[in-house]
Amino acid sequence: MASEQQIRQYLAYWFQLGKRVLIRGGEQALLPSPVIQGNRYSQEFEECWQQLRSEDAGDCYIEGTSQTIADLLSTAWEILPCSRCSMPVPIRSVGVPDSSDCPCFDLPTWPNNETPQPRSPVSNQVRLSQIRDRLRQTSTQ
Repeated sequence: MASEQQIRQYLAYWFQLGKRVLIRGGEQALLPSPVIQGNRYSQEFEECWQQLRSEDAGDCYIEGTSQTIADLLSTAWEILPCSRCSMPVPIRSVGVPDSSDCPCFDLPTWPNNETPQPRSPVSNQVRLSQIRDRLRQTSTQ
């Protein structure tokens, strides 16, 4: 089962590659920009997430996919890395696997190892503390 955090990360990664989320069964498209601001998701991303979670959004899904956000929040789906491009993709965890492709199928320049990969927000303070702790461990051994 995919957690809400995994689904948010899935959306954020695809938004960073320019994929839009379609709401109300495709009537409207959203693409928050920027997606990350400092060490957290941007206000635009958070507002988009709230809109996707509202009942009036209807069926919402990333361009090139058929799984709705509501589907992904059920116990029947997991978010795992694509075997082609390592981006997060929904995989059915219960029942017959879905034959749908990764949303990267229509991105002609993806995967591209020469450009920065999409990422999650990073807390510099936490990351630096982890590095400091690792250095302290190695100096005491």
